[in-house]
Formats: sequence, structure tokens, C-alpha cells
Amino acid sequence: MREVTAVERPPEPSWTEMTAEELFTYRDAENRFRASGAARALLGDPDPGAEISWQEVALPGRRLPVRVYRPALARDSEDTGPAGLPLVLHVHGGSFVGTAVQCDWANSHLAAHLPALVVSVEHRLLAPGNPLSDAVDDGWDALLHVVRHASQWGIDPARTAVFGESCGALISALSAIRAAEAGLTLKAQVLVNPAVDVTESMFDHASIAEYGYSPTRAVPQLRFFQRLSVPPGADARALSPLYADSLTGLAPALVVVPTQDAVADHGRRYAERLKAAGTPARLTEYPGARHAFLTLPGVEQQAEAARVEILEFLRASFAA
Repeated sequence: MREVTAVERPPEPSWTEMTAEELFTYRDAENRFRASGAARALLGDPDPGAEISWQEVALPGRRLPVRVYRPALARDSEDTGPAGLPLVLHVHGGSFVGTAVQCDWANSHLAAHLPALVVSVEHRLLAPGNPLSDAVDDGWDALLHVVRHASQWGIDPARTAVFGESCGALISALSAIRAAEAGLTLKAQVLVNPAVDVTESMFDHASIAEYGYSPTRAVPQLRFFQRLSVPPGADARALSPLYADSLTGLAPALVVVPTQDAVADHGRRYAERLKAAGTPARLTEYPGARHAFLTLPGVEQQAEAARVEILEFLRASFAA
């Protein structure tokens, strides 16, 4: 029987009037809930075939927590390869709130059944003084660290993919762009319900008009997200994969779009741009699914199908 920790979820705040102090109070309470046993009914149980632990990586000027998922059972060399396991560098969604723990269900499944080493980045969350560029640097620096220390992590750097949801998908998409610019070859990128535009045009989409206030009040959160992401004087286009100067030569992409999502058109337009640039891109839509559906298998019926699709896409990508 699942042991349930008595942790109550905080009420949704007023995004338009939230102060910095209120943000930190809400974030702490919400993340305690997401990491609690009580949240498992929504977030799903980890796959028993994976071992999960917290580690830290030493990056320039900071130590960054990462949540690590390893296959629990030894696999034969045909699965792992002589150089080690494939690497999936994951970035969770949430932007100003969220934790890698909320993604245990999907990440542990990938670790156990690919099999692979999944490293989920506990990036700096958006707040006054911590803009989106900090989180983007955390994703990229963590990727470089693990790849450069491949033998210590037991991974094959030639079989590396990035994966993220929502704001985490934005960070993963920018990492894929940086990788191409730096000459780091990735096998794949998986972008789930990606928000890939933090410029003023992020609201100029039909999906925003249709789903901005139903089934959730997404627009106030998105405006809060945008305000924290891009402080005065920052270049919003540089943080928006949708407006990258070049998307040529990137890793093949799987773009997963739930249709009842205010930013659904972000994913659709980004897949179009990738294809136009000659980068292989598969767009899969899940009718009726909502924004964070992959992390909510307890209430979102299509989460399982998306998880299977991601597994099969990564398996084929690593075998190519």
C-alpha cells in the first residue's frame, strides 16, 4: 500500500498581483506537495525497474542538484553498448515552480526500459533576479558536464538526447540549438507541450484565444512567466527557439502537443520551422489532453500513450 504523506496543496495564487515574497511562499508549498506521497495519485508511481537518487554536479560558480535515474538491473552489452548507457538529459517544466520529482513516473520508465541514464536538472527557478537565461544555462551546462565526464557517469556520449516539458522543453530546444553550434552531436530532442516563444508574439496564436482561460486560467500564468523570464533590457528573441537564426542541422525532434493547451500552437509552429530548416521533426497531437498531461498520469488518460511514444522514438534514435 502506498504511504501517503499528509501535505496539502496550496491554493492557486493571484498571478497578476503576486509579490516576490508571495511567489517564494507559494513555490515552497507547491513543491513540497509535488514531492510528497500525497501527490503520487496525480503524478504516478516510479517504475520499480529504476533506481532514483539525488546528486550534485559542480558547475562554474555553483553546484546544481540533478535527479538521476538508472536501470536497477544489469543489462547485457547489446543494450548498454561497450561505452555505457545512452544519456537522456531531462528538464522539468514549471518555470517559476516545479521539481524534477514531479517527473519520476516518465523518467524512471525511460531509464528502466530503454534502458538509459536519465539525468533531470533541478534548474534555477524563475524569480526576480533569476531570469530565464539562468535556467537555460543550467540545462546546457549540466548537459556539457555529463557528456564531458561520460566515464564517471557510465554513459555513451555518442548516444545523447535532450527531453523536456513546457518551459523545460524550451530549455531543451535551446540546448539542442547550442549543441549544433558547438559541434556536439545529439541523437534526438523530445519537446512536450513546448512553450518556445517569450516575446510579445507568444500570445498571438489561436490556441491562446481558445484555451487561454479554459480548462485552466493559463494566460495570467503565461504573462507572469514572461515577466519573470525577460527582465528589462534582455533579448526575448534569444530565449525563444521559435525565433532562432538557424534550425538547420539539429537533432531529430519529436514534438508532443496536447490539443487543449494555450501554447499548443507554439509546438505546431516550431515543428513547422524545424521541418522547413531541414531538421527531421515529428509532430504528434493528443486530442483532449491538457498542458501538463505527461506528468499527470493519474488524471490524464493519454499520458501512457505519450510515454510509450517517447520511449519508442528514443529507442529508434539511439539505434540509428
